[in-house]
Amino acid sequence: MSELPPCPACASAFTYEDGALLICPECGHEWSPDASLDPDRKVWRDANGNELQDGDTVTVIKDLKIKGSSSVVKVGTKVRNIRLVEGDHDIDCKVDGVGQMGLKTEFVKKA
Repeated sequence: MSELPPCPACASAFTYEDGALLICPECGHEWSPDASLDPDRKVWRDANGNELQDGDTVTVIKDLKIKGSSSVVKVGTKVRNIRLVEGDHDIDCKVDGVGQMGLKTEFVKKA
């Protein structure tokens, strides 16, 4: 049997596998075994907790006013081919009818 890594949240040695995830029975923390290989890797998550990656398609979950304009990005707007970046706004993308803009991951869900 292979040795499983300890929980990154509470350091418990009693971790177990459940499908593609590792789970800690003591604190309930779930993580991907790939993420445990590179702990310095930044992980972006949407409003539902799903991991986002470059090139994903996301859906806006809240009406977003565009700063300096009277335009609004409506709920349900699909944004294709996102690019994840460091900074205040986590997503660089091109929204149809609006153009290039930055979004925060807390206002989108993975489509």
